[in-house]
Amino acid sequence: MVKTDQPISQLPMVVFKRQAYLNLIYLAASFPLGVFYFVFLVSGLSLGISLSIIWVGIPVLFLVGIGLWFMAKFERYTAIQILNEDIPEMIQPAKENADVWNRFKVYLLNPVTWKSMLYLLLKFPLGLATFIILITFASLTFAFISIPFTYQSVPPFQDGVSIGLGLSSWHIDSLGDALICVLIGLILWPATLHIANGLAWVHAKFARLMLSLNPWKNSSL
Repeated sequence: MVKTDQPISQLPMVVFKRQAYLNLIYLAASFPLGVFYFVFLVSGLSLGISLSIIWVGIPVLFLVGIGLWFMAKFERYTAIQILNEDIPEMIQPAKENADVWNRFKVYLLNPVTWKSMLYLLLKFPLGLATFIILITFASLTFAFISIPFTYQSVPPFQDGVSIGLGLSSWHIDSLGDALICVLIGLILWPATLHIANGLAWVHAKFARLMLSLNPWKNSSL
């Protein structure tokens, strides 16, 4: 998925790699999905546990368990299809003649059931951190590339645009300076894609670890 042995001269070619943009899409979706998983699990578990004393919470917890498994399967599928990560099966196939109770016991005793719950809960903070990193670099890239179109559109009492550089600032008031900013933005974009590839690698390995019964076994979808 992410090659770490590329020569330096090949690093800018990431802008032409389809996988880099697939990784961006996956990472961009991680934060809203993480919010949904977190709200669903925390609300469902809180409601189910609090109402279990009058037995009403039992079907609620049952529905949460079903939702948990389907969300985990969705996450495994997207990691395989979008990130190209090999993720082994989540559960051993049940015996054909197993009844509902035995299937339920297999589900409860399966470590992936509990690992996937932790995975879905951690998807929120991991997705949030990923979102902040990507938005920061993407915003910087867009800001630098768009300066030729914006540096003359500042309020009349300000001549040019100033970019903070630590304790000093760079005052951009000419087309030459603006074109230098474009060059910086064009350098930042491949860097942003490489950062996205690295974050996607972390997400993929985390999904493999948490959403498979044997993470070190060869995958089968």
